[in-house]
Amino acid sequence: MVETIKTDVLVIGAGSAGLSVAAGASQMGADVVLLEGHKMGGDCLNYGCVPSKALIASAKAAHAQSHSAPLGIANQPPDVDYAAVMEHVAQVIAQIAPVDSQERFEGLGVRVIREFGQFVSPTEVQAGDHRITARRIVIATGSSPLVPPIPGLDNVPYLTNETLFDLRERPDHLLIIGGGPIGIEMAQAHVRLGSKVTVIEGMTALAKDDPDFASEVLDAIRTEGVAIEEGAMAAEIREQARAIEVEAKDGRVFSGTHLLIAVGRKANTDRLNLKAAEIETTKSGIKVDARMRTSNRRIFAIGDIAGGLQFTHVAGYQAGVILRPMLFGLPAKAKTSHIPWATYTDPELAQVGLAEAEAREEHGDKLEIAAFSFDENDRAIAERKTTGKIKVMVVGGRPVGATIVGHRAGDLISLWSLAIANNLKMSQIAGMVAPYPTYGEINKRAVGAYFSPRLFDNPRVKQVVGLVQRWLP
Repeated sequence: MVETIKTDVLVIGAGSAGLSVAAGASQMGADVVLLEGHKMGGDCLNYGCVPSKALIASAKAAHAQSHSAPLGIANQPPDVDYAAVMEHVAQVIAQIAPVDSQERFEGLGVRVIREFGQFVSPTEVQAGDHRITARRIVIATGSSPLVPPIPGLDNVPYLTNETLFDLRERPDHLLIIGGGPIGIEMAQAHVRLGSKVTVIEGMTALAKDDPDFASEVLDAIRTEGVAIEEGAMAAEIREQARAIEVEAKDGRVFSGTHLLIAVGRKANTDRLNLKAAEIETTKSGIKVDARMRTSNRRIFAIGDIAGGLQFTHVAGYQAGVILRPMLFGLPAKAKTSHIPWATYTDPELAQVGLAEAEAREEHGDKLEIAAFSFDENDRAIAERKTTGKIKVMVVGGRPVGATIVGHRAGDLISLWSLAIANNLKMSQIAGMVAPYPTYGEINKRAVGAYFSPRLFDNPRVKQVVGLVQRWLP
């Protein structure tokens, strides 16, 4: 028999976005039903952010053993147990999993149904033997790896981020199609763990980032032994003599033992029957307005499914935005100007707001650039982490963007997200005091670089100081 359920909030998908909505709405008094037909925690916990960063941590440890001489410690070739590394990854997932578990959310008062949801009308969703109506519905089904229609791909074994972490034998030679953040992160991690790695990129690696800053990352990775082949659009894939070959349109052929597809993501819309819900879609996902509402105004879409920036922290942010109208009837709009992102290579690469090219196009001569180098930071010098720099885009005395490459760039970028989110002036940021010696001083020194010409190269300032000194007792 079909059970009919009426609820305040129905959430479809138990990834980062859906879990944030379900937890917040339930704890503030709403009746919440959560649907998940696969794994609790979604892509981030099981296949994305968590396992990839755990793997990167192992790779950093291996790299440190063989690159410790600058600190007075003899270099030692790392003895990498790839199976043990992947067990470490699995243990990290298992340790975090209870936070996203069905038991925890049921403890918060959420009714969790482990079924996929499908719309049967603009107001009803079918999930197994349950038919659910809700005052508000949230679609948060996320995204999956995009597998391009490359001739021959169906006939060879290949990996995506959903299967990579199941490996227990280290790839001898890993071919990676895709030079975006995922491909580049996994390339560096695997070369540090002892694999030979070739990245095959149809256009330009890390193309969405500032090219000058991205080159610092790519140069570092090439130095470690990763072959990055740009302008190599894959035309055919085949298996030859127990090897996988990728032939590019220009005739180049790359051969390896394993193949990882990392060319992007596609929104998980197939199971939803969105037509029945009268919900419009785009090429990248579900069409939403600034309030994250779909064309069916009682239904919201957040996270990767909404077709915007595909990051876990964006999903969490959007969840907070829609809780206000759903629970309190208050208007709220999602913004993107203060959303940061990072690529967790070594050195790290981070961005928030406008990159320099975007800022110049939008603001022209009003744009000012404040810059500072890691090799002038005492903590970076002490730890031999001096590769890096920061660039802050400033218009009218306020930051509109920041780009950082270097050690802990992903942590350093948060200050600029705060500044842009709150429309802070550079003078207000200058009031921050960072403990010495820390990498946090890099942000402070970038602000100093903005004010230095105004203070130290200004004849009028020197004239005023001279006059004041004459009158001081």
